[in-house]
Amino acid sequence: MARYTGPLTKKSRRYGVDLVGGDKAFERRPYAPGQHGRTRVKESEYRTQLQEKQKARYTYGVLEKQFRKYYELASRRPGKTGDNLLSLLESRLDNVVYRAGLARTRRHARQLVTHGHFLVNGVKTNIPSFQVSKHDIIDVKAKSLETTPFIVARETHDADTVPGWLDVSPDRGRILVHQRPVREQITVPIQEQLIVEFYSKI
Repeated sequence: MARYTGPLTKKSRRYGVDLVGGDKAFERRPYAPGQHGRTRVKESEYRTQLQEKQKARYTYGVLEKQFRKYYELASRRPGKTGDNLLSLLESRLDNVVYRAGLARTRRHARQLVTHGHFLVNGVKTNIPSFQVSKHDIIDVKAKSLETTPFIVARETHDADTVPGWLDVSPDRGRILVHQRPVREQITVPIQEQLIVEFYSKI
C-alpha cells in the first residue's frame, strides 16, 4: 500500500499539531513553514474542514483514496460516522503497535509490521492497515523479541500511556485487544465532525 514518505515535521507545522509524537523540531518552530509562515491566513469553513481531514490523514499515515474508503465504511456503520471513522483508524495494526508502546512513532510501527515482526492470533501479519478486532491477540515473533527495537521498547515502556482498550505485556511482546476503541479513549487532537462535513459536501 502506498504511503506518504515526505517530511512530517513540515506537515505538523502546516496544520499546527505534532503529527509525529514528541517532535522536537515542531516544538522549536510551531508555525507554518515557508517565508510567509508567520503571516495571517484568511480562514474559511472549507479550509478548516480540509485541514482537519488532512491532519487525520497524516496522523495515521493514510493516503486520500484509502482515507475516503475508511469514511465510506464508517458512514455505513450504525452510530456516528465521525466516531466510526476514528475507531477504524485507531484499529489499524500499525496504530495498535504504536498505542501499545512497542514503537516510537506510527511510522516506526508501520516499519516493524511490514518487516513481519508480528503475529495476529498466531498468524504472521505484515499489513499495516489490518483491522484488529475484539479479543485479538497480537504477539511479537519469538525471534524478534531480542532485536534492538523491542529491547528498547521493554526498557522504556510506560503503562500509563496505553489506552484502556488494550492490555500490554512488554516482556512477552503481547498485546490483548479488549474491545474496539470508543471515542472517549481516542486522544488524537482531531475534530472528526469537520471531516464528516467536508465529505458530505463532495
